[in-house]
Amino acid sequence: MAQPRGYTATKEQLRDRLARIEGQVRGVARMVEEDRYCVDVLTQISAIQAALDRVGLGLLDDHARHCLIGGHGGPTDPEEQVQELMGAVGRMLSR
Repeated sequence: MAQPRGYTATKEQLRDRLARIEGQVRGVARMVEEDRYCVDVLTQISAIQAALDRVGLGLLDDHARHCLIGGHGGPTDPEEQVQELMGAVGRMLSR
């Protein structure tokens, strides 16, 4: 069995949220197929991005608490912990 991750306790909830996002993406594809109004499509894309951001922030929180503070697989050196966390935040913000 794989080592438990920070999100293991909420894995079912995480999968449900990702499935909803997947449904939203399929909905946007349908909107494009149906030649829906551009602003309506953009609004839905914005909603998808916001939902993904919430999932990502939750995973970051789980990672910080479980892997870094809890010592379950992350680096043990505080400077390396900060670098790892800030790298993950940076990747989330650099779109």
